[in-house]
Amino acid sequence: MRGDDLPSGVDFCVFDCAVNAGTGRASKFLQQAVGVLADGQIGPKTIAAVTAKPADEVIAAFCDLREAHYKSLSTFPTFGKGWLNRLASVEAASSSMA
Repeated sequence: MRGDDLPSGVDFCVFDCAVNAGTGRASKFLQQAVGVLADGQIGPKTIAAVTAKPADEVIAAFCDLREAHYKSLSTFPTFGKGWLNRLASVEAASSSMA
């Protein structure tokens, strides 16, 4: 996940998503949040794009993508409340670290 190369707060947000949804999905969400090709590989272009933006903007965009993904799942009616509660707490913690 290249957590050591990500800004504070962004690292936590991406890590939590990787634990919850897998490293590939977390990497692609990060890439989509910063507008680079979402190939699932966090390399120099992704890191440069992440560090070029304010961390709070990256966190907000990342969490918006994660929320949209949850809402698209057929199991959202059953598990959605818990997922969104977790996401809200992760976003708040990540933003406070940024």
